[in-house]
Amino acid sequence: MKNCEYQQIDPQALSTPTPTPTPPPPPVSENGNDKEKTAERPKRKWEVFPGKNRFYCDGRIIVARQSGVLPLTLGLILVTSGLFFIFDCPFLVKHLTSCIPVIGGVLFVFVVITLLQTSFTDPGILPRATADEAADIEKQIDNTGNTTYRPPPRTKEVLINQQVVKLKYCFTCKMFRPPRTSHCSLCDNCVERFDHHCPWVGNCVGKRNYRFFYTFIVSLSFLTAFIFGCVTTHLALRAQGGKGLVFALQESPGSAVELVICFFSVWSILGLSGFHTYLVASNLTTNEDIKGSWSGKSGAEDTTNPYSHKNIFVNCCSVLCGPMPPSLIDRRGFLPTEESAQTDGTEIELPALAPKNEINVVGGSSQLACSLQECPSPPPALPNSHQNCPSA
Repeated sequence: MKNCEYQQIDPQALSTPTPTPTPPPPPVSENGNDKEKTAERPKRKWEVFPGKNRFYCDGRIIVARQSGVLPLTLGLILVTSGLFFIFDCPFLVKHLTSCIPVIGGVLFVFVVITLLQTSFTDPGILPRATADEAADIEKQIDNTGNTTYRPPPRTKEVLINQQVVKLKYCFTCKMFRPPRTSHCSLCDNCVERFDHHCPWVGNCVGKRNYRFFYTFIVSLSFLTAFIFGCVTTHLALRAQGGKGLVFALQESPGSAVELVICFFSVWSILGLSGFHTYLVASNLTTNEDIKGSWSGKSGAEDTTNPYSHKNIFVNCCSVLCGPMPPSLIDRRGFLPTEESAQTDGTEIELPALAPKNEINVVGGSSQLACSLQECPSPPPALPNSHQNCPSA
């Protein structure tokens, strides 16, 4: 055992500047504790969510950050339906039947509700792995005891219904993606049963909102075709008696706008509805169909869809009528106190650094003690400043 000595410098012996008087604190108002209450308020998880999403109504509503096309979609539906109820329905009720506005109103309400459900519902986002979970995955991958860093492999094979399925490792979320999961580059999230990112609804389409998306496009197809047929009938009735189409359009100018919008949109909407009906009947996703995961397009031979029930009715029921899975991101849950304090960088105030002549040295290593003893004019030391400390 060796004894090491270090000195303490008397702070009174150091030259310190004259302290400046501090101004009195401002008077505290009745609401003076509002900031403290705000600082002490625990944060919810949606406030520090790492994905590229926007939250409203205290985390109850989630949309993609790039959701600028959603107002256009909603605006086209509202404008077309509004013109239909204003210009066409009164004439058709008088000359045909009063059921036309009822049918149009039911379809309109159904379209708007399913659109909002698709846009504001969590599509099935998977939470990212924590630091401990990511470290545990790396330990499971690299269990050879080698200290050199080796990146984890990109794939892992699992067996589903006697079919080998490869799971890819997501370097953003630090986990192996479950089957049928893909990472959306626009939302920066891994979405379970990822179908596609739809800019028209302003959200990803996945496991939790696909049924709303499918009912939205199917009901929109019926509404568009219904309005198109009613407008055509309206203009044909007005043009009877040799008055001509120009006279009919002058009598009902709003019908011309409806006719143009419906004519150019009904074909794409009907085609999209038919394509997704095929996907539902086959229990496929748009992502799988484009990549050709189970059709041989990807280069694999003798591959069949392991998720299909080999029955169209069962496939439709499993996709559209199954129980709604719960949201896994718990966006309205509270953060632990420690994590909330770490993420709230605005509430942390760093202490001001003192000048060199105000720093009091209260201890040091043996080298510091030796340098102090070798000084030509060491400062006076405090009584009992020499202390013995054991060193290994």
